Amino acid sequence: MATEIRVPALGESVTEATVARWFKGIGEPVARDEIICELETDKVALEVPAPAAGTIEAIDAGEGDTVEAGAVLGRIAEGAGAPAEPSAPATPATAPVPALAKADALLSPAVRRLVEEHGLDPTAITGTGKDGRILKGDVLAFIENSSAAAPPTPGGGSGVVASAPGVSERERRVPMTRLRRRIAEHLKDAQNTAAILTTFNEADMGAIIALRAAHRDDFERKHRVRLGFMSFFVKACTVALKEIPEVNAEIENDDLVYKNYYDIGVAVGTPQGLVVPVVRDADRLGFSEIERTIGDLGRRARDGKLRLDEITGGTFTITNGGVYGSLLSTPILNPPQSGILGMHKIQERAMVVNGTVEARPMMYLALSYDHRIIDGREAVTFLVRVKECLENPQRMLLDL
Repeated sequence: MATEIRVPALGESVTEATVARWFKGIGEPVARDEIICELETDKVALEVPAPAAGTIEAIDAGEGDTVEAGAVLGRIAEGAGAPAEPSAPATPATAPVPALAKADALLSPAVRRLVEEHGLDPTAITGTGKDGRILKGDVLAFIENSSAAAPPTPGGGSGVVASAPGVSERERRVPMTRLRRRIAEHLKDAQNTAAILTTFNEADMGAIIALRAAHRDDFERKHRVRLGFMSFFVKACTVALKEIPEVNAEIENDDLVYKNYYDIGVAVGTPQGLVVPVVRDADRLGFSEIERTIGDLGRRARDGKLRLDEITGGTFTITNGGVYGSLLSTPILNPPQSGILGMHKIQERAMVVNGTVEARPMMYLALSYDHRIIDGREAVTFLVRVKECLENPQRMLLDL
């Protein structure tokens, strides 16, 4: 008896996903709840566990295929040693098994498609997967090596082998992932819909640097979490959002919706693209709780293990280009939010302090906002309030 492997519920407003990769191939044994497949939606990657123990009997949706919630991905033949293809006639024990057919049976759908596209003999490819299984990377490496070993084309051509379409020494073409396509659409929609303006200011980070240096070890010893800069920014933003509610609001049809809660999105760069996990009710959290939450969300974002509810519903976003060395930028809104704060690199600059020139650790701040709901006065006031909180962090601790 076979158990169907189905696409799990994908979450609100998500109707389909792309099969990113299979961790098991036809004929391989699996344990119940073992992760056997990964799906990629518009918002997050999802792991699919095996619904039963047994052997992968069939894969109905290969890597790159688009599937809907509830669709059948494949089937598991229950029980150890179940046949990989029970519908195929059994081969007599005395009959020789053709090498090509045997190798082809071990190919995943994505690898088989690549082999067929390039007219390759799978028996000529060395597999580096489990039990010598041929992986997609093995096929690509084989194509590349074949291209490099081929003689130059007459007339001084580039030397790209005609039998390997799509492969070139000068460029590489790969399809955009569903997540990357969605990010592109999301950001372009923001530019096309909102009236985005950006206002700038700068903050002297000396007080926060001194505070962290004085209490970092005690903080980490007590709370078991590192004291970073982000908790100060989250706290400063919640203070400013309460005073300037327009920045925490959004436009819905012909209404302005003012949020009396403060769910702060923190942008995280991952190998799959930019995601924005949300710190819920940030105004109610202490510094240690904010740091712990951000650390956990960031790790799971990079591992592709965030839940859909953890990346939706934010009211304001903070993005930190400074970790990559950015000195100044204009962040794009994260719709339907009306504001996003850009942090940047801390850099010592000559500043006039009480009539004398000093080298101070300065950071440029950028607030991009939707001018349809936020006027310049509110935007500038908000950013100045954030600056004041950062330069005098004790005021946040004293609720001043």
